[in-house]
Amino acid sequence: MSWGHDDFVLLRVLMSNCLLNITKLTLFWRRFFTVVFSTSLLIPYFESQPVRAQVTEYCQLSRSAVQEKDNLRLSAVRGNQDALSRYQQLLRQHAQALQECRNRTWPQVQAIWLRLYPCDTRPGELDEIMDRIVNRGYNQVYLQVFYDGQVLLPMAINHTAWPSVVRTPGSQNVDLLSMAIQKGQERGLKVYAWMFTMNFGYTYAQRPDREGAIARNGKGQTSLYVVDNGSQVFIDPYNLQAKHDYYQMLQEVLRRRPDGVLFDYVRYPRQAGADSIATKVTDLWLYSNATQQALFRRALNYKGLDLIRRFLSKGFVTAGDIANVDRLYPQEGEPMWQGRLPQAQTKSILPPAQRQPQLQFELWQLAVAHAMQGILDFVALAAYPEQQLGIPAGVVFFPDGNQMVRRGYDSRLQPWDRFPSSLEWHPMAYANCGSTNVSCIAAQVRQVVSMAKPGTQIIPAIAGQWGQSVGDRPSLEMQMQALRQFAPQLRGVSHFAYSWQDPHDNDRKFCRAY
Repeated sequence: MSWGHDDFVLLRVLMSNCLLNITKLTLFWRRFFTVVFSTSLLIPYFESQPVRAQVTEYCQLSRSAVQEKDNLRLSAVRGNQDALSRYQQLLRQHAQALQECRNRTWPQVQAIWLRLYPCDTRPGELDEIMDRIVNRGYNQVYLQVFYDGQVLLPMAINHTAWPSVVRTPGSQNVDLLSMAIQKGQERGLKVYAWMFTMNFGYTYAQRPDREGAIARNGKGQTSLYVVDNGSQVFIDPYNLQAKHDYYQMLQEVLRRRPDGVLFDYVRYPRQAGADSIATKVTDLWLYSNATQQALFRRALNYKGLDLIRRFLSKGFVTAGDIANVDRLYPQEGEPMWQGRLPQAQTKSILPPAQRQPQLQFELWQLAVAHAMQGILDFVALAAYPEQQLGIPAGVVFFPDGNQMVRRGYDSRLQPWDRFPSSLEWHPMAYANCGSTNVSCIAAQVRQVVSMAKPGTQIIPAIAGQWGQSVGDRPSLEMQMQALRQFAPQLRGVSHFAYSWQDPHDNDRKFCRAY
C-alpha cells in the first residue's frame, strides 16, 4: 500500500486533534484537583496547616481565628500533644500577622495594662490571658510587678522588703513574673514591668525598722492619714534606706529580663478638698529627717541656713528673723542658697521689713523645688539600671499633676515637664467630659506634646472599652480616632486596663471557675 500526499495531510490533522484533546484533558484534571484539594472536604487531612490569620482595622484577629486558637489551647491543656504542636504553630503565625499589621497601622505600639493574681498560676490561665491580648491587636503589655506593698517575685527567693503577690501554699517557687514574660514574648508581645515608685505600700509602713523612710508633712502626718483607702504609703525620696530597698527589688525584677520598665506613682499623695492645693510649707512632705538634711545642705552661707531652718519650723519668716540673722552673721552679705540670685532691692542694706516679702517667697519656692527634686532624683536612680541594660524606661504621670494655682501647687507635686526626654512619657489622659466628647482627653495629650522636647517618646494612656462607652467615658475607638486626628506623630497608645475588657477578671481574682 502506498501513501499519497492526501494521506499524509489527513494523518497530520488526526494527530493534531489528538494532541489537542490530550492537552484539554490535562488542563481539566489539573483544575479539578486544584478545586477539590482547596475545599473543606479535604481539610481534615490537612489540619496541621492553619488558615492564615485575618485581622481587622485595629489589628484584631477574626472570630474564626480566635475560636480555632481557643479550641487548640483547651485541647493542649487536656494533654493532647498534637493540639499542643498545632497551637504553638498558630501562636507563631498570629505573632507574625500582628507584627505585620502593627507595622502598617496607626499606632505602631498598642499596649494594655495588666494585673495578675495568684489564681493565674493555674494551667493554661496565662496562655488564655496573653492570647486575648494578641486577639485584641495589642503588641505590648504593661505588667504590674510592684503595687500595693507587694511584689511579683517567688516567695522562696524573695529577699526584698515586700511580701510576694503569690503566697498560696505550695507556690513558694512559682515565678509568675518570669512565666508572664515568657508567655508574652512567645506571642510577639513586648512585656514591660509596671512598678509603683514612691508609693511603697501599707506593708512597708508596718516595719518598725523603716519608720524613718516614710515621708511626713509639717502637720505630723504620713500619707496613711491623707489618702482615703489607707493603703498608700509614700516614702522620703532622699532616704538612703528607701533607695536601697527599691534598687534591690528592681534588680530582682530586671533579672527576669522584661522588655522595659514603667515607673508609676512618681509623685507625692493626692489629697482632697482644700488640701489638694499646697499653699504653705507645712503642706509639703519635707519633714522626714533625710529630706530636711538635704534641704539644709542647699544653704550656701550661715544666713541662708538659719532662715531655711526658721522657715521650715514656723512656716514663715518675719522681719525680726531677718534682723536677728543679720546680727548673728555680720560678716556675710545676703542669705544665700542654691539657685538664689538676689535682686538689687533685696540687698542686706535695705531694712528687714522691706526684704521680708521677697525672702519669704523665695524660701517657699526653694521648698517646693526641693520636694520636686527628690522625685526627679529618685526617678534617675530607678532608670539607671535599665539604661545600663539598654532597655526602655518610662514614667507614668497625670498631665495636671504639676499645676500651679496662684501661689500654690497641686499637692502631688509631679514635675513631669522636667522628666528627661531619654525616658518614655506615659501621660494618663483620663479626663472625663462625656460619653461622646473627647475634647478634654485630646487637650491633656496636646498639652504634653507641646511641652515635650523633640524626640521624646510619648505614649498616652486612655481608659475605656472597645465598642462601647463606660459611664461617661467614650469608647476606645472614639478616643483613638481623636488622638490620631490631632497628633498623628504619636507612635503609641495604651489602654487601661485588661480588667475592663475581661468579663472574668473578678473570677480570676478570687479563683472562681468560669
